[in-house]
Amino acid sequence: MIVDCGVYTAGERQQLPKDPETVAQAIDDDAESFGWIGLHDPSDAEMQRVQRLFGLHDLAIEDSLQIHQRPKVERFGDTILVVLRTLWYVDAGDAVETGQVTAFVGPRYVVTVRHGEGGELATTRHELEARASMLGHGPAAVLWAICDAIVDDYETVAEQVEIDVDEIEGSVFSPERTSDAERIYLLKREVLEMRRAIDPLREPMEQFAHGVAGLGPKASPFFRDVADHLSRVSDQAEAIDTLLTSALNAHLARVSVQQNDDMRKISAWVAIAAVPTMLAGIYGMNFDNMPELSWHFGYYAILLLMAVVCVTMYRFFRKVGWL
Repeated sequence: MIVDCGVYTAGERQQLPKDPETVAQAIDDDAESFGWIGLHDPSDAEMQRVQRLFGLHDLAIEDSLQIHQRPKVERFGDTILVVLRTLWYVDAGDAVETGQVTAFVGPRYVVTVRHGEGGELATTRHELEARASMLGHGPAAVLWAICDAIVDDYETVAEQVEIDVDEIEGSVFSPERTSDAERIYLLKREVLEMRRAIDPLREPMEQFAHGVAGLGPKASPFFRDVADHLSRVSDQAEAIDTLLTSALNAHLARVSVQQNDDMRKISAWVAIAAVPTMLAGIYGMNFDNMPELSWHFGYYAILLLMAVVCVTMYRFFRKVGWL
């Protein structure tokens, strides 16, 4: 659906009907104005409607309708196509959910297409409208605000994932026996989803930071700030991934040590139990000619021998750390 349409002159929003046709007509009538149209999960008909008004390329429209695109920047004539992945965190399932924002940035218009629940742009629009001096820079300011908001969401998600990583580290190295392998694997998969959204965006942001035709030289310092934040969160995601790998290795090593301890304990008790089992088996064969078979104290002597050997073996295994 079409969420919002606005026409801006010198950083101020004009009081006009909120439909794409009005925006297209207004920017044609006033060379100092630009328009911003926001769509959320639009239909094919709505995208074709916007395409006709602003002359958007067929391939660009196709990219905007297909979700799970790789983050990228492409140029179609005087229009810059920017594809961004949005991230948000669902704590209940330790899940990083993804969406997509596609921005068409022309000389005097911006069309944003959002898929998924994350990356809502209404707040970004309101904050930008409250800064007329910033909005006065035109479409470049809108693109900067969108990129800045999405990268800020990346940082929020990374911080929430780090909390889960701290919990996992505490669990892995706790004295209690825990089973953390599944949760670690799930978090590593979510971090991989983060890196798929973050890493491909670093090069385009660096390009914007050094100046891109159509955005104007005054936009470069703002995009340098975004590129810096993006670089920082990319390093943070890489560090989280490394920590999870180390935690998984530590968990597997600890499980292996625990299994060895269990096997030693089992082996020690089996060895202790084998002594009375062997003696009872020997004297349970009931042959006529067996030593001590008719001895009056033979039964008590065998019991005493069993006890002495078992206690000796128990103390030995305790000394060597098997029990």
